Amino acid sequence: MKALMKTTKSVKPAEVEKKWHLVDAEGLVVGRAATIIANVLRGKHKTSFTPHVDCGDNVVVINADKIRFTGKKLGQKVYYKHTGYAGGIKEITAGKVLEGRFPERVLEKAVERMIPRGPLGRQQMRNLRIFAGSEHPHAAQNPEVLDIASMNRKNKVGA
Repeated sequence: MKALMKTTKSVKPAEVEKKWHLVDAEGLVVGRAATIIANVLRGKHKTSFTPHVDCGDNVVVINADKIRFTGKKLGQKVYYKHTGYAGGIKEITAGKVLEGRFPERVLEKAVERMIPRGPLGRQQMRNLRIFAGSEHPHAAQNPEVLDIASMNRKNKVGA
């Protein structure tokens, strides 16, 4: 009877093999890139995915300042934050954030909101490195290029 039973193997944290991936965000759409990056960070692209273990890979994103929005979102999408004081709600458009001092925060927040909240999600977000320019200090890890542009074309209907 035991031969007929199927069991799911749950990977342990010591058994996880982490790879490094490089993503060039130039010309990519924010949401489409963020979903793929979030899945790689969580490890959902692996057959050994375990929801309660950090089995995802490390992701390095370059050219985050050249990421784009579709439609009129650049001028109409609004990000809100609160200072903690009464009436202290602040708003800023996506275009102003991309033109500002830290344009990589647009992609960082998009990915962060797709990762589960809690200690495991915070650990997975530590595996994400985003740089506004094309230079990054992680060349020694030999990251393999993750071609998101071709993944988006392949997943679109009618393409």
